Amino acid sequence: MSINFNKERFLHRHIGTNPRQIREMLSAIGASSLDELMDQTVPKNIRLTREVELDEPMSEYRFLEEFRELASENKIFDSYIGMGYHETLTPNVILRNVLENPGWYTAYTPYQAEIAQGRLEALINFQTMVADLTGRELANASLLDEGTAAAEAMSMFYAMRRGNKRKGAHTFFVSEGCHPQTIEVVKGRAEPLDIEVMVGDHGELDVSDPELFGILLQYPGTDGSVADYSGFIEAARAQGNQVAVAADLLSLTLLTPPGEMGADAVVGTTQRFGVPMGFGGPHAGYFATRENYKRKIPGRIIGVSKDAEGNPVYRMALQTREQHIRREKATSNICTAQVLLAVIAGFYGVYHGPGGLRRIAERIHGLARVMHRGLQSLGFSVEHEHYFDTLKVRLESNARKEELKKAALARQINLRYFEDTSVGIAFDQVKDLDDVDQLLSLFAGLEGAGDESDDGESDLQVDVRQLAEGVTVDYPDSLTRTSSYMEHEVFNLYHTEHEMLRYLKVLENRDLSLVHSMISLGSCTMKLNATAEMIPLTWPEFSSIHPFAPQDQARGYHLLFEKFKEQLKAVTGFEAVSLQPNSGAQGEFAGLMTIRAYHRHRGEEHRRVTIVPDSAHGTNPASAVMAGMEVVVTQCDEHGNIDPDDLREKAEQHSEDLAALMVTYPSTHGVFEEDIKEICRVVHDYGGLVYMDGANMNAQVGLTSPAEIGADVCHLNLHKTFCIPHGGGGPGMGPIVATRQLEPFLPGHPVVSTGGGQAIDAISAAPWGSASILPISYAYIKLMGNEGLTRATEIAILNANYLKDRLEEHYPVLYTGQNGRAAHEFIVDLRPFKQSANVESVDVAKRLMDYGFHAPTMSFPVPGTLMIEPTESESKAELDRFCEAMIAIREEIRAIEKGASDAEDNPLKNAPHTMRTVMASVWDHPYSREEAAFPLDYLRFDKFWPAVSRVDDAYGDRNLMCSCVPMEAYSEGQQPAAVD
Repeated sequence: MSINFNKERFLHRHIGTNPRQIREMLSAIGASSLDELMDQTVPKNIRLTREVELDEPMSEYRFLEEFRELASENKIFDSYIGMGYHETLTPNVILRNVLENPGWYTAYTPYQAEIAQGRLEALINFQTMVADLTGRELANASLLDEGTAAAEAMSMFYAMRRGNKRKGAHTFFVSEGCHPQTIEVVKGRAEPLDIEVMVGDHGELDVSDPELFGILLQYPGTDGSVADYSGFIEAARAQGNQVAVAADLLSLTLLTPPGEMGADAVVGTTQRFGVPMGFGGPHAGYFATRENYKRKIPGRIIGVSKDAEGNPVYRMALQTREQHIRREKATSNICTAQVLLAVIAGFYGVYHGPGGLRRIAERIHGLARVMHRGLQSLGFSVEHEHYFDTLKVRLESNARKEELKKAALARQINLRYFEDTSVGIAFDQVKDLDDVDQLLSLFAGLEGAGDESDDGESDLQVDVRQLAEGVTVDYPDSLTRTSSYMEHEVFNLYHTEHEMLRYLKVLENRDLSLVHSMISLGSCTMKLNATAEMIPLTWPEFSSIHPFAPQDQARGYHLLFEKFKEQLKAVTGFEAVSLQPNSGAQGEFAGLMTIRAYHRHRGEEHRRVTIVPDSAHGTNPASAVMAGMEVVVTQCDEHGNIDPDDLREKAEQHSEDLAALMVTYPSTHGVFEEDIKEICRVVHDYGGLVYMDGANMNAQVGLTSPAEIGADVCHLNLHKTFCIPHGGGGPGMGPIVATRQLEPFLPGHPVVSTGGGQAIDAISAAPWGSASILPISYAYIKLMGNEGLTRATEIAILNANYLKDRLEEHYPVLYTGQNGRAAHEFIVDLRPFKQSANVESVDVAKRLMDYGFHAPTMSFPVPGTLMIEPTESESKAELDRFCEAMIAIREEIRAIEKGASDAEDNPLKNAPHTMRTVMASVWDHPYSREEAAFPLDYLRFDKFWPAVSRVDDAYGDRNLMCSCVPMEAYSEGQQPAAVD
């Protein structure tokens, strides 16, 4: 037999089944080949007739070699730019054991609290830290970035207008001291809601203006200035206005927190809490507010409840606030947050503790003070008396500023250059006195700074260590923090690496992730996040670059962007790409705003109606409302397809005002709709455009495309189809891809030139969104190539149909295509069991935990069902194991139906079963301990134990508590006290 000299292909590592298993599965479902299965599943009229034009696939090792060369094109300069992005030190114990650990980054959003207690505790640490530092009672579990958090504050205030402000107030004031990217994101969110944004000096604002409803301030300001806002906030609130403050969280260890000044909301970013700059992201934004705003706060909040054993446990609280429930009534479309980054930031706070954070802040502030003294000795003037980390230095002319810039770049230093003659210098955790010395020598070298020697060099010498003597934190009383913070013991126990390591491992072991078993969440595509794709994430060439660094220093990033855009164009069939949206929901908003700009450009701004199928994910109508659209719902027929007659009727009825159709393809019912091209044609005939939600793109790649079906723009969930890990609820990425006619309107940015010639306002704070995780998706496409991507789609469809055919003998399957096939996901109906056995979908979801599985998507898009999506990465053995678990659960239901098992005291109603309950000395259930914990043989040898018993969700919402529980509560079985 001849030797095969071809190198190992990544395709065979990514796809979980081998050719023999594929043949077995095809035989089991009655298909002779993958081609036949695709013909039976994907409508012929949308199939691609040519291959997707991508580079030939690479091996993992060759890719990393080549990508290292691309990374070397990025140049790492010392950054003093600031503007919300700072160099930071990620503690190595957190870097290795969280950021680089699949046990943390492959988990899903913690809807199933019993198998998510680790990251829920990590998130409540984050919330407690943020609430304590900001001086407000309640914080959420992260937002996408600071700009988004500020925009969410505006939206919350607008929805909460009361009294005389209820209808008449439409003006939101933004201080000119805010970061420019924040101002633009706020403007972009305000425009479709007909909110007027006024930017100016808050000191000149008439807070009694009846048009005014809210105000945004920055603390410290973008130029570094620190001011006491107490009097201003008091006056503004007395006139019925609400005030948000965007604050540097680290500075609040030294400065009076905005909550103590009376701010209604405090927002910002936790990037400098151990999260690399990453050319703009991902980072965890934060949002803190008053406790009585708990039902209005955007994003997710983690709360405390109790489990069936009476122990305090964590869960996601008040979920009825979320967009997937409120749909078009939602005030926010937030779906993905930044959980992994919030977890890192919270652990940074745990590791350093309140004293450690203050020492870091004092050192940073001290460097700024020393620099201030040195500049004064050189004859330079610093603009503000009070500051935290940033100095604004006045120069006498633009020529002098350019001279300084040239000298700084020669020394690989990036400063901030204001539009006037000033420069900004922002210090951070990485800098030390040697850096101050280097900067002072830079200023001393400017022409005219001190006396010159014969060789033209300045004779002026500055001794930074002498300047540093006697430097203290010396703010006025009104700006000096006196209140305590982070007193909970979790922030005061784990300051040695050994203790921190063990704490991280304890929490990790409480959570089920892809390292344990398949997570078959429909519409979520929990596929392999390959190690080779993840490795570049922490390379300093990608992680250590400021998003506003000069373009020639980020050549590697820009090469990556261009190559990746070409990949996405090839896969979708479109001609234009924006990488800015940093979540799928943001992609939806960006796409709809682009459509709106297109209609406005054509003189048809009145086109505001968006048609949304009743099966759509809740972010669709929520995004449409955020984009200023009127939502019109079109019905689906009994087969789960959009009813073409109802759609045509709605399109004709709104023909004068039709802006768009939002459609998910394949549908959220797991079906390739045969009439999709006709549906798109109808919308186009009546003047609208088609927005395709890319949530189910994993069933399209290589077989069809958004352009082929007739869409005009779509977003791509890179955290689904293209392998960015879910991170326990973020980060995600949602770039939009569009036709050439929409290219001029793609999102721009106020600091860095990007987007189209008639760009809409920035969607995200950073120009390219969460740029540092784009290498993951780029790597996936490079490693797979067209053949690999197409095969992945085929196997995803095969795996779904294999599971469907095995399970439909035991559970009703709701929707299939014309030939009885599912796409990449399918829905099993559990509603009949409510009447026959008093078993609901939640009971099956909790019982699956006892079998070692995370439940599929529960009660979406149809209440009382499970939507199952296995992805292409799972082995036949894992698929069979899941089927065996589901079939065994069906037999448990059957036992209840037959009266052989008690209707109330049975393994489903009591699930999940913890080690504590199974090993307790008293067991008073009519079924055995073995049946509870080891219902199938494989569990005897490899058992994932849920950390807590079933969580009481209703109790948690009635008795809301959203901060850390005292340690003694766990040992004493105390119930958490309610927050009024």
